[in-house]
Amino acid sequence: MIKTPWPTKKAMDQVYAMKLWGENNSDFYSGDGSHSPIIVDPYIDVLTSFLTSFSPPLVVCDLGCGDFNVGKDLVKYTKKYIAIDIVSDLIKYNSEVFKADNLEFHCLDIAYDDFPSGDCAILRQVLQHLSNAEIQRIVSNLCAFKYVVLTEHIPSGDFISNKDIISGQGTRLKKQSGLNLFHPPFSFKVKESKQLLSVVLDDENGAIVTTLYIA
Repeated sequence: MIKTPWPTKKAMDQVYAMKLWGENNSDFYSGDGSHSPIIVDPYIDVLTSFLTSFSPPLVVCDLGCGDFNVGKDLVKYTKKYIAIDIVSDLIKYNSEVFKADNLEFHCLDIAYDDFPSGDCAILRQVLQHLSNAEIQRIVSNLCAFKYVVLTEHIPSGDFISNKDIISGQGTRLKKQSGLNLFHPPFSFKVKESKQLLSVVLDDENGAIVTTLYIA
């Protein structure tokens, strides 16, 4: 359980309570990034191909699972799927709606709480909402995973990476910036990295890029 009411938790509680990322028929909605077929369908295809390439299947930690519209389609390809989010009401809702023998939900602040171990960590458009200080805390724990699949929304063209922001509903796109874990202040150390997918939106909205990191 989250031990301290960190500002990020309050911000994310507000996002869902006030439906700042939009709404549909559900009580919780994680925005177009979790529902638009243009973004979601190719991502699920790529992750399905990746996950089914392993025998035995991997234990996956979904760090920032949101409304689980994406994760629900990946559970069956894993040995265990551990879905984590900072919003307690969201996790309670997900645990009531989505059921599988190999599925667990946990309410944790991944910047401050210890999270479960596994083979692969998935972070899909999560870090882009966080301050550099919180990202650094998370990155320092990602070395525990053999595989990290990171999806980030980045601007079109050249940009200065890793401009700091206040954690919340917004991203670095407003500052014409995007995340690069290899650049300061992070300097993420891995043996290999490979771009799995890039969904180009348009010149104004940039691209959503999924990268595999292998420790």
